Amino acid sequence: MDNDELICSEKIVDKEKVDKARKNLFPDTVTSKLAIFFKIFGDSTRLKILMALDVSELCVCDIMATLNMKQSTVSQQLKLLRDVKVVKCRQEGKQVFYSLDDCHIHKILSVGIEHIKEDKYE
Repeated sequence: MDNDELICSEKIVDKEKVDKARKNLFPDTVTSKLAIFFKIFGDSTRLKILMALDVSELCVCDIMATLNMKQSTVSQQLKLLRDVKVVKCRQEGKQVFYSLDDCHIHKILSVGIEHIKEDKYE
């Protein structure tokens, strides 16, 4: 499909479809939060951390060893993930353990992986 096919040359608006589409939109405050949420999934380091945490609750040292990364990198990414409520942490003595915040994060990862494994991406 070239650019000419993407232009609506008839300039006819289907009011019913437009109204239905508009009703499906959320306020800007919600879409801004959603954009920030999805942006978190746009970094391969953060995705690796999330995939590791999808298997098990881990401390920073476990994540460092799993991903062969420096503590500063892991800690920085975990802070971002905590800030948008994608991961949660709990303290046990001097150790802090991280896990996915809830089952929604697992579902998002699973659906994303399922989607990219479709034949159309190979």
